[in-house]
Amino acid sequence: MDFFAAEERAKKRTARLLVFFVLAVAGMIAASYFGAVFALRAAHGARYERDGYRMQDDDVAGLQAPLWQPQVFGAVTLATLAVVGLASLYKWSSLRSGGAAVAESVGGRRVDPHTTDPAEHRLLNVVEEIAIAAGIPVPAVYVLDDEVGINAFAAGLTTSDAVVTVTRGALQKLTRDEMQGIIGHEFSHILNGDMRMNVRLTAILFGILVIGLAGRGILWSLRFNRSGSSRDGKGNGGVIAVLGIGIALLVVGYVGYFFGRLIQAAVSRQREFLADASSVQFTRNPAGIAGALKKIGGYAIGSSIDTHRAAEIGHFFFAQATPSAFGGLWATHPPLAARIRAIDPQFDGRIPEPPEVVDVAKEPWSSIGRARPAATAPASAPSSPAATAGLLVSAVGTLSPAAITHAQTLLDGVPPRLREAARSSHDAPALLYGLLLNDDPAARGRQKAVLASQAGSDMLRTLDEIEPALQSLKPEHKLPLLQLLLPALKGLPPTAIGPLADLLDGLVQADGRVSPFEFAMQKLVLRTLAVNRSPSAGVAQIYSFQAVADEISVVLSALAHESGSDESAAAGAFAAGAAQLRLLDGKLNLLPSAASTLELLDAALDKLAAASGPIKQRLLIAAAHVVGADGAFLTAEVELLRAVAAALDVPMPPLAAA
Repeated sequence: MDFFAAEERAKKRTARLLVFFVLAVAGMIAASYFGAVFALRAAHGARYERDGYRMQDDDVAGLQAPLWQPQVFGAVTLATLAVVGLASLYKWSSLRSGGAAVAESVGGRRVDPHTTDPAEHRLLNVVEEIAIAAGIPVPAVYVLDDEVGINAFAAGLTTSDAVVTVTRGALQKLTRDEMQGIIGHEFSHILNGDMRMNVRLTAILFGILVIGLAGRGILWSLRFNRSGSSRDGKGNGGVIAVLGIGIALLVVGYVGYFFGRLIQAAVSRQREFLADASSVQFTRNPAGIAGALKKIGGYAIGSSIDTHRAAEIGHFFFAQATPSAFGGLWATHPPLAARIRAIDPQFDGRIPEPPEVVDVAKEPWSSIGRARPAATAPASAPSSPAATAGLLVSAVGTLSPAAITHAQTLLDGVPPRLREAARSSHDAPALLYGLLLNDDPAARGRQKAVLASQAGSDMLRTLDEIEPALQSLKPEHKLPLLQLLLPALKGLPPTAIGPLADLLDGLVQADGRVSPFEFAMQKLVLRTLAVNRSPSAGVAQIYSFQAVADEISVVLSALAHESGSDESAAAGAFAAGAAQLRLLDGKLNLLPSAASTLELLDAALDKLAAASGPIKQRLLIAAAHVVGADGAFLTAEVELLRAVAAALDVPMPPLAAA
């Protein structure tokens, strides 16, 4: 799966959907207008009858409201757009805070990282492995405790604020392979841009539905106004007019909602087939996701969700969350049999009844959440640095069995005490600071002094307790460990983010220089926390290569100086990268070290984060060629390259996995 191509497809789907919804709203405006004209005509007739007029048919026809009334049409249009727009903005504002808002809106409970529930522990491990393999921050994990159906969903606006939510039924009835298949399906939605579109669909549908709800409210209120009309029938014309408006709003709103749901369901069904195929590609285990689908089919409750908000976010779920109305026209997911056959062409239609509960507790604790590595053929090494660079960038936003196996190996190499600390909101900041401790005793002493003065003695005691385990940590395990602790950092209150950033900077500057790893850590943490607080910060605003030529020069120059052993090597590395950006021929220049410091690189990346997908893609290809120009990809260089990718909100897996 091409990450950048998937993003472009998601944008095109969103654009097409917006066109269809505009047409639906236009139809609502037309229906509202004719309803208003009908109500005005009814009001005219009632007024003349009330005043005692007895007129000939021709005279009455002349006094009736004309069919075309520009002022009425303008008022109806403005009112409809205002209601739909304001309601959609209200819903968008309630969801734009990220995936956690969606999970909590349907009753989700965040899984305690120190849970003693074996099924929840297994789920956390599966999510962590896939996230590390994909090169994204580990999503927060939620459980719908009251939902016994087998289902799950991913929600969020970016990879930095994504969450994964599963039902209690899925935890109880799915094996580890089946759970991995479902989570792989949801990660496909995370990586290919479906989540943001899902949130937009929810907001727009809510805006359309509000008109129908307003009509229902008007009709309901008339039950209490019947005694308010005059005893002699006076005022009945007003009641009739209000009744007509209420009926018109009800009909128009629900007609618009009907067609909106049709469009939503049609697009959602196609995306589910793609996500199923991606899950099989990720895990190389068709039996996993196929087994989960079969259990849904054989389970009496299936994938049903009981919450009243299930219909509102039905397109988020792994399987059909609510009964599909109108002969399946509103079905957000394809039929189970069709999905199973797409994965397993030999499927004979027989669906077994799932077990009451999968007995996870009988597994040894050390093996819970651990899959046996898939048998894969050894891959041949790329023939050149350019081939390695191309392979690295092509792995962006993808998952593979090799990547998942590599992630499992990395996690197994992390000391248990550090994994425990990464999941703790209390210990995670100390672990973060510990990853920055310098090998030089004098510099380490200065760092601990900074830590004691700014974070207090309790933080220092926690760091001292985990320091022995930190000293045994290998360099390749540091970034995966950082990915593990990000969910705990996301739970910090907003007031704690500023002091954390200041303390990180103090620790990095304690030895008078900033290493590529220190820069990568700072950038990964602060960018993730910034996007998590404001997911809309990841929206593209720059579409011209020319507009960011200077920033691209800074990025390539900084990488060239870090990778090259001297000025000549740096110039060669820069030229290798610049050659990948033909649109900027003659406009990219190797800057001296003083003009491409890590501080200036930081500022350049902040601007480039708002660039479009094609710009980011070509920049990463160029950056990878710079790093690999000397024929080697060192750990420090790859960490810096992954920091660049993270700053651009692009998920890059570890080099060994790629």
